Amino acid sequence: MRLFQLQRISAVALLVFLTIHMMVLHYPPFHIDFSRIIERMADPLWKAIDIAFLFFVLAHALAGMHAVVTDFDVMHRWRKVHAAALVVVGVAAFLYGAATILAFQPPG
Repeated sequence: MRLFQLQRISAVALLVFLTIHMMVLHYPPFHIDFSRIIERMADPLWKAIDIAFLFFVLAHALAGMHAVVTDFDVMHRWRKVHAAALVVVGVAAFLYGAATILAFQPPG
């Protein structure tokens, strides 16, 4: 049941973060302006927003993958192993992505 709840909560969060992402990066000038990206990535608030976006994308994708894989009877025995592997992959991907976002420093 918690996986179902996580999937729904992360879906709502993704709608919010994806809307923000699209409005800020793609719609104002109708093209990607790298100077705007550099300004945005220099702001700690935007770094926090991007890290939250990363977290919810990973949570949603990995929870969905787990739900799909465990629908097969063959995988039912390996459910806990699969869940643990996805947690390890998720934590590693989150730490790598967050470190990349936090390490960005504007040139100059």
